[in-house]
Amino acid sequence: MTLYNAEISAGSLLIPESRRIAELMLTQPSAEVWAEAIVRDNILQKKPATAKRQSNLIRKRLQTLDAQGLQLIVQSDAELCGQLLMAAALRHSQLMADFMRDVYAADLRQLERSLSHRQWDSFLTECAHRDSAASKWAKSTRLKLFEVIVRILVEAKFLDSTKNMQLTPPMLHPRLHTYLTLLGARDTLARMEFGQ
Repeated sequence: MTLYNAEISAGSLLIPESRRIAELMLTQPSAEVWAEAIVRDNILQKKPATAKRQSNLIRKRLQTLDAQGLQLIVQSDAELCGQLLMAAALRHSQLMADFMRDVYAADLRQLERSLSHRQWDSFLTECAHRDSAASKWAKSTRLKLFEVIVRILVEAKFLDSTKNMQLTPPMLHPRLHTYLTLLGARDTLARMEFGQ
């Protein structure tokens, strides 16, 4: 099994869509009910191919949480919801988790002000040493992965914008801290709280 995959390129945090998928997952739908909600009812309000791709990505991310996490995503304010979805993205994508540890946290320690494409290239070289699958990604895939990771960091307030990419680690919501601790996700929490 490979360590890294490019699944994350299917979308950033997709906050409104993730709230809808979390609500659907709480009902523990059958495969038929799931397909009806995504395709016939079009709960994501997307074209069918996009809806299928994004709903699969979101479901895989949200499956890293439990029912309490899903409930928090459905009911919480934008700040907590964004941080929960970032935690789910980190738990789902080893690439994203390693990027936070190897690049984002390192930049904070070195008092860097912003991310750069150069760091991304170096990071991917390291990833290819850990997993040869990463060396086979097309240039367009590599660029798309960087764009999506940057968008996730902006949506979760870890960067100021996709243009400047200045590091702005937020204070983590106390409920996120409590939830991830109870979930036993201390490694995910560590990836998110290094700036505090």
